[in-house]
Amino acid sequence: MPTFGYKLMCEEWGPTELVAHARRAEEEGFTFATISDHYHPWLTSQQHSPFAWSVLGAIAANTTRLRLGTGVTTPFVRYHPAIIAQAAATMGVLSGGRFFLQVGAGERLNEHIIGAGWPSVSVRHEMLAEAIDIITLLWQGGYQSYDGAYLTLDDARVFDLPDPVPDLIVAISGEESARLAAEKADGIVATEPKPDAVQFWEQAGGEGPRYAEVGLAWHEDEGKAAEIAHEHFRFGVQGWKVMAELPNPVNFDAATETVRPEDVAETIACGPDPERHVEAVKQFVDAGFDHICLNPINPDIDGFHQFWRTELKPRLERL
Repeated sequence: MPTFGYKLMCEEWGPTELVAHARRAEEEGFTFATISDHYHPWLTSQQHSPFAWSVLGAIAANTTRLRLGTGVTTPFVRYHPAIIAQAAATMGVLSGGRFFLQVGAGERLNEHIIGAGWPSVSVRHEMLAEAIDIITLLWQGGYQSYDGAYLTLDDARVFDLPDPVPDLIVAISGEESARLAAEKADGIVATEPKPDAVQFWEQAGGEGPRYAEVGLAWHEDEGKAAEIAHEHFRFGVQGWKVMAELPNPVNFDAATETVRPEDVAETIACGPDPERHVEAVKQFVDAGFDHICLNPINPDIDGFHQFWRTELKPRLERL
């Protein structure tokens, strides 16, 4: 049976609310939670984007069982991988070994802010590979140096290391990223139910947990659920080739002007019928994913948890 996690959307909530939501997720039986590591929200209407690593520290202090991870961090451009190696190690210590690090090739939305430009996707994968090398090198302990084509590390050491170090999970979308994950990571994460991506990873020798994120727009009224999904999640309709390239929330506002609620409902399960949401999750399970992170696309958190507890969880546990 897959395990189920809870998505903490920094774009939708402030830091205090995110800590409360994580504590509630633990109480409701979720086994893990991931938090988006953004500098900007996707849409101007969202109006939030607290520093994920500060929120994670507070969550670690307010939970006891919930496993915690980024979802996902880009460990180059805005950050240097040495900083992420230190931050993740500190989270591993603070959480008592409950932390895992999810990394990916990122979006211009968050990374352009430091004025270093936005590399092509092929270069980003090369930079991600170097960043992973630096992180794993520092997690070995001792003073380390690294001289790559894009990234450099000069005589650095992370002093506070957890034992064991966190799992390092790589976001995949196709063959190139799947091969990278198989070579350098402990597992994978994806936002689309692509069985071929999992197969590429396995054929390249990949082993470990397989995470996936699934958006669910619950509401007692199906039409209202679609409107809520449109208001909060329409940025995802156009896919990663667009999502990775636009620089600011106003650009996502403009790019989604013609997106309708019914368009969003074609890609996200909407409404009160639990079987529709189960089917959305089942696509990922059938594709080979075993750690399913549910993203509740509805500001009515109490309503979602009641739906999860009484309708959704019993059905998902039979998958």
